[in-house]
Amino acid sequence: MNSDDDQGPNDYCLIDATRPPKADGPPYAECVQCREPTEYPESYKGITYCPVCEWQEAQRTACSG
Repeated sequence: MNSDDDQGPNDYCLIDATRPPKADGPPYAECVQCREPTEYPESYKGITYCPVCEWQEAQRTACSG
């Protein structure tokens, strides 16, 4: 793998690690799993998790190398 290529054919972790922007204050988006408030703005379109569910999802989908 060359140093200019971040992801190549041997990169087994295919999870997109992009996160929504943090909200400056309420209203907050609801967690898609437990419906608790998240750290993200309500206006964000996409999947949002509260800190607990976000951690659990990361553990569930973590790459084992």
